[in-house]
Amino acid sequence: MNNLAVKVVREQKRPAAPPSPKPQRKRRFRLTLAEKLLIVSFLLFAFYVAVQFVSSQVQIYELNKDIQKLEMAIDEQKKENNDLYVEVQRLSSYERILQKAKELGLSLNEDHVKVVKE
Repeated sequence: MNNLAVKVVREQKRPAAPPSPKPQRKRRFRLTLAEKLLIVSFLLFAFYVAVQFVSSQVQIYELNKDIQKLEMAIDEQKKENNDLYVEVQRLSSYERILQKAKELGLSLNEDHVKVVKE
């Protein structure tokens, strides 16, 4: 019994151990429903804006391609018009008309020539 008494005395003399701190749980960051909806709506809006931006860039590219095709067609038409103008000038020269008239058996009679003034 003596031994028991010593044990009890030792336990009483021993300072009480400070309570060990409980391991704290990491607090998870929780979003409310409104915050989740706000984030999702923002992401959807950002996706919509990105799609619209790409879509408008594609339309601009297509329009530029069409403009280039039209400009090429205009340039070709201008060349053709210029070539036709040169041909008209060549075909309407006085020497050529006189040559064609002689080929067809026409003669130049200066008494029947009328001069037209502009």
